[in-house]
Amino acid sequence: MKAPRTIIIGSGLSGLVTAYEITKAGKKVIIVDQEGRQNLGGQAYWSFGGLFFVDSVHQRRLRVKDSLALAKQDWAGSANFDRPEDHWPRLWADAYVNFAYQEKYDYVRKLGLKFFPIVGWAERGAGLAFGHGNSVPRFHITWGTGPGVIKPFVDHALEMEIQGLLEFKFRHQVTDIKIEGNQVKSISGNILAEDHKERGMASNREVVDHFLFEADHLVIATGGIGANLEMVKKQWPDRLGNPPNNMVCGVPAYVDGKMLQIAENAGVHIINKDRMWHYTEGLRNWNPIWPNHGIRILPGPSSIWLDALGNRLPAPLYPGFDTLATLKHIQQTGHSYSWFISTQSIIKKEFALSGSEQNPDLTNKDYSLLLKRLFGKEATGPVEDFKKHGVDFITSNSLTELVDKMNKLSGNNLLKFNQIKQTIEERDSQLDNSFCKDFQINYIQNTRRYLGDKIARTAKPHKILDEKHFPLIAVRLNILTRKTLGGIETNLNSQAFNQNSEIIAGLYAVGEAAGFGGGGMHGYNALEGTFLGGCIYTGKQAGQFISKNS
Repeated sequence: MKAPRTIIIGSGLSGLVTAYEITKAGKKVIIVDQEGRQNLGGQAYWSFGGLFFVDSVHQRRLRVKDSLALAKQDWAGSANFDRPEDHWPRLWADAYVNFAYQEKYDYVRKLGLKFFPIVGWAERGAGLAFGHGNSVPRFHITWGTGPGVIKPFVDHALEMEIQGLLEFKFRHQVTDIKIEGNQVKSISGNILAEDHKERGMASNREVVDHFLFEADHLVIATGGIGANLEMVKKQWPDRLGNPPNNMVCGVPAYVDGKMLQIAENAGVHIINKDRMWHYTEGLRNWNPIWPNHGIRILPGPSSIWLDALGNRLPAPLYPGFDTLATLKHIQQTGHSYSWFISTQSIIKKEFALSGSEQNPDLTNKDYSLLLKRLFGKEATGPVEDFKKHGVDFITSNSLTELVDKMNKLSGNNLLKFNQIKQTIEERDSQLDNSFCKDFQINYIQNTRRYLGDKIARTAKPHKILDEKHFPLIAVRLNILTRKTLGGIETNLNSQAFNQNSEIIAGLYAVGEAAGFGGGGMHGYNALEGTFLGGCIYTGKQAGQFISKNS
C-alpha cells in the first residue's frame, strides 16, 4: 500500500510551516510553486516581521499591562463579525488570540526567533474602548524582520529535501484542482520556463510542458489578491466608497489571486471576498523590485494629515490609528491620495518603512545602524533615500514653496496656501500651553507616556513652523494594496468546505488563502502583527492534523 501523498501549493510562510509540521513527523511532502527557488518564503520575506503577542515578556518589561481578556475585547471590537458565514472565522479568531497569548511565543522562540525589545503600537484604533484598535502595544518586530521569520522554516525544508522527506516542484503553475465525490484527487497545470530573476521580480509565464499529480492531501497556501488590481477593484466593498483609480502594489506580482478562483471553480467555498486590508500611506518606490512597487510609511502620530483638497483629516483619523476608516474618508473626497506635512524632526523619529529591505538595521541585525535609528540626527538611510529620490517627497524651508511644489506634483491647484497656513498655525498655537483642545496633540503627549514610543516612535511635540525643526516635508500618500481578509472557509483543522458547507476530504487552506483562518478571522479590521502569525497558526494546525491522519 502506497503512503498517502501530501501536496502543498505555495512555498510561502504558511506552506513552509505546514511542511515543517508534516515532515517533522516523518511524513513526505511535495511543495509546488509557480515561482523559482529564489522566491522560497514568499511574501513573508519582504515583511517587517511583526508578530502579535499578548502579555509577552517584552510588554511586561515596558510596563505594558496586557491580558487575554483585553486582547479578545480588542479583536472583537475590530472584527465586528456580523454575518452568518462568520461562524468559523469567529472560532478561528478566538483560537488565534489564545495562541497569541502564550503558545505562539514559545513556539517561535524554540525555533530561534528573537525580538526587538521595544514593542510597537500599531493600529491604535477609532478612539473608543470597545471599538477597533489595540488598547496597548502588541507589535513585536522580529530580529531579522521577514527573512528572520522564515529562516527556521526554510532551513528545515532544505534539510528535509536532502533527507528525501520534501520535494520541491518549482515553476509548476497549478491551473486545475480535481475533486470527485467530495474527495480531492489531483492537481494539474503548466510547467513554466526557467526564470532566474532575483527574488520578488516578475517572472515569465512561458509554458514549456504540463503536469498532473495525484494527491491524498492537498494544501492551498497561495496567498491573496493584492497584486491583481483588477480583482481588487472587482471585489472592492461599497462601504469603502469607489475603488481607487490609482493604487500601488505592496506585494509581488505573483500574489495574483488566481488560485482562489481555481479553487472556487472546483467547488470550494470562498467567503468574505469584500473584506480586504489596504493602506493609505503608500509611496511609489524609487527603486522598485516588482511592478508598480509601493512601500508603506509606518508613521508615528505627529504629522498633519491633509486630504487632496487641503482639509485636515478629522479625529481620530491620525497617522497609525484606523486604516480602513481613513481609507473610506479619503475615497469620499473623490481623490485617491492625501498628504502628510511634517518636519525633519518628526520624520527622523517617526517614519519607518515597511519591508525587510527598507530596514537594514533590523534585517541585518546591525547594532550600529540601530543606534543611529534611535539617536541619530537623520532618519534611517532608506527614509533619507526616499526623501532624496522618491517622487512623493517634497522638502522646503518655505511653506509657500512647499505648497507650490505639492500642487505641481499633483498636477492641479487644489491646495490653497492660506488655508494650509491657517491649519498649521492653529495647530501650532495649541503648543503654547502644556494642555490644549487639539485631540492629536493630546494624543501625542499621551503616547510619550509609553517608554517605547518616547524612545523610538514619537517626536517631542513642537511647532511645525518652528524653523529649528526644518526643513518642512510634504509626502504624497497613495493607496497601497496589501492583504486579503476573506478566503477559503475552513474548520479549525484548516480543512476546506465545499459550497454546500461540507468538508472536502483531503483539502486544506492556510494563510492568506484562508483569510488567515476560517475564511476571515480578522473580520473587517486587522490589529497588525497578525498576518504572519495567522500564516504560522493555520500552517501549524493543518500540518499537525495531516501528520496525524496520513
